[in-house]
Amino acid sequence: MLLKNTRVNPRIDEHESQVISETGYLNRRQLLKGTLAAAALPAFARAQSPTYSTTEPLTSEYSVTHYNNFYEFALSKDGPARLAKDFQPLPWQVTIDGEVEKPLILDFADILKKMQIVERIYRLRCVEAWSMVIPWQGFELRELLALAKPTSKGKYVRFETLHDPKRLPGQKRGALGFFSLDWPYVEGLRIDEAMHPLTLMATGVFGKPLPGQNGAPLRLLIPWKYGFKSIKSVVRISLVEKPPLNTWQQSAPNEYGFYANVNPQVAHPRWSQASERRIIDESFFGTKRIDTQLFNGYGEFVAELYRGMDLTRNY
Repeated sequence: MLLKNTRVNPRIDEHESQVISETGYLNRRQLLKGTLAAAALPAFARAQSPTYSTTEPLTSEYSVTHYNNFYEFALSKDGPARLAKDFQPLPWQVTIDGEVEKPLILDFADILKKMQIVERIYRLRCVEAWSMVIPWQGFELRELLALAKPTSKGKYVRFETLHDPKRLPGQKRGALGFFSLDWPYVEGLRIDEAMHPLTLMATGVFGKPLPGQNGAPLRLLIPWKYGFKSIKSVVRISLVEKPPLNTWQQSAPNEYGFYANVNPQVAHPRWSQASERRIIDESFFGTKRIDTQLFNGYGEFVAELYRGMDLTRNY
C-alpha cells in the first residue's frame, strides 16, 4: 500500500516509523543527523515532508548494499561492494546545462543546503526480475532543476554518470572481459517524468550517506521504472530538445527502450516480467516470488503521464 500526500484515511499518512521498529527508526534518524543531508533541513521539517512510501517489509541493509548492479565497478552482484569500499565521492560537483536560463555547476554540499531532504520507502524493480523495498533519503529532482530555470525547449532531461576509470575500475578498457559498454553511462527522462514528485535524487539509504556501490553521492530514483533508469553517481544533468539515447538502448536496442516502465504484460526478449523475486534477507535466491504490478504499483500517481500511449510499443 502506498502513502499519499493528502489525508484520505488514517493509513494514508502513516510515517516510516510505523513500517520499521521505533528503535530502528530512531537509530536511522540519529545517523541521518550526522550527514550533510540532515544539516540541510531541520528535524521538524523533515518529519513533515510528504511521502509516497510503501508499507511492505524492508529489504535488509546488507542485501541493499551487497547485491548491486553497478558495472562501473564490476559485473557481479557482490563486486561493487568490494571494489567501492575505498571510493571517495567528495568533493563532488554536478553540472546542470543545456536548455536552461541559468547553467550551473554546484558542489554537492551546496546542493544539499538548498534542497528539502525527504525520506521515502520505495520499491526497486530490476529489469532482471528481482526487487527490493528500500528506505532512501534525498530530494525531489524538480527542486534541483528549478534552480537552473529550464526553458520551453527543454523537453527531455539527460543524465550522465562520472567517467573516471581510476575511481571506477569497471570503466577501464577490458575490465569487464567480453562485456563492454560505452562510458560514461547515460540515461534520460521526459521533462514531465523528471518533474514528477516521485522522481527523487537520493543522497542516503538506511539513514546513512549512500555507499559507493549504491551510487554515491547522488543517484536518480524513478520507482515506477526498471532499475537501470535510476542512474548512479550523477555528475551532469542536461535539458535537451530530443530524447537522449540511453546507454542500454545503445547497447541492446531490441531489449531496452527509452521508457522502461515496469509492465508485467511486456516480456523481456529473454524472460518474463510477469513476476519478480522479492529480496528481503541475505538469502538472495531463497526469497519469495510475487506478481509484478504495472508501473511497479505506482500507477495511481503516474499512469496519467502515459494516457493514450501504447505501453507495449513504447516500452
